[in-house]
Amino acid sequence: MVDFVPDAPHRLTLAHPRGESDILVGPGLLASAGSGVLSGVADWCRGRTVFLVTGELPDRHCGAAARKLLEPAGRIETLEVPDGEAAKTVECAASVWQRMLERGGKRDSRLVTLGGGAIGDLGGFAAACFLRGIDYVQIPTTLLAQVDASVGGKTGVDLAGGKNSVGAFHHPRFVLADIDCLGSLPAAELRAGLFEVIKMAALLDLDLLALVEESLDRLLAMDPEVLTPVVAASIQAKLNVVEADLEEGDRRRLLNFGHTLGHAIESEFGYRGLRHGDAVGHGMRFALRLARRRGLDPEFAERLERMIDRLGPPTLGDVERQLGVRLDADRLIKAMGRDKKARESGLVWILPAAPGRGEIVPGLDPALVRSELEVFLDTSRAPAGGAPA
Repeated sequence: MVDFVPDAPHRLTLAHPRGESDILVGPGLLASAGSGVLSGVADWCRGRTVFLVTGELPDRHCGAAARKLLEPAGRIETLEVPDGEAAKTVECAASVWQRMLERGGKRDSRLVTLGGGAIGDLGGFAAACFLRGIDYVQIPTTLLAQVDASVGGKTGVDLAGGKNSVGAFHHPRFVLADIDCLGSLPAAELRAGLFEVIKMAALLDLDLLALVEESLDRLLAMDPEVLTPVVAASIQAKLNVVEADLEEGDRRRLLNFGHTLGHAIESEFGYRGLRHGDAVGHGMRFALRLARRRGLDPEFAERLERMIDRLGPPTLGDVERQLGVRLDADRLIKAMGRDKKARESGLVWILPAAPGRGEIVPGLDPALVRSELEVFLDTSRAPAGGAPA
């Protein structure tokens, strides 16, 4: 856990080959535009054309404050994109590039993303590719984006057969995680973001896991006194891994706990009906089944399962009925094989090995995985033990 100073933004830094990403976490960040806290952002955009990539919802709730922050810019061009995963398509990226070109974008123009993880992924990818790369800033407005998607330089879009199949590593100059932006989130969106926090805490920071466990009700009530240290500690846990493995060659893959099956479920549902964090929650459940087979302490597995139950992701059966889609083990296994985390040698699983320690596991018996997946799908169609969706 990182030390937390009340009433002051928490500052974190990620060094990478292009320089540094400065990360600020705390309530009221955007409202402090013009203060010394954000002077670096003002200097970064001063006199430049800034392309503000955002969606209708984040623009409605945080757009005015973001534009106030960007006032030193020569001009601000707003590029609206769809909210949610619908933004992450090659066609949407091409539309952003075309509009940037038509509105006079240059190599020293700036780009700012304002929105959740999907908008951040799209905007970062647009910045990485436009004129072979321009500087950008992330202003994440969901919990999932603040603790995970905005940090670490991963950008990308989806293809029909796989999530994040096309992308690039491109680090933002600044990340501004304003806790006040979370105030407009529906409870289901905040809950979904907490699965990403648990994912990191379970394998990387047991103090953070304990804080989330004991403060879950306050977190769901959007109490900034708890949200701020949880967001800062989650980012720090991620940075500790990313700094040693900037392009996911080895240890950074630990951050994919729950994502192997989670991404496949999203793909099979056509990126509808289930939030990314909820899909990760189901993916963690399945990974815990496999980890038990490899000797994971049952008490720790049950502890994580209880936390997932308390958050109560929508059951897979409910989503299947809503969409008229029935998940199939063989199709899910094929979808996992297309995921960007897979290798030519086969699937790679991220499993908890012990409290606070994960392992990267290639080569699990395909027959075992399939049989466990069949049982998992059947049990996951029953109502969960936690809160209703």
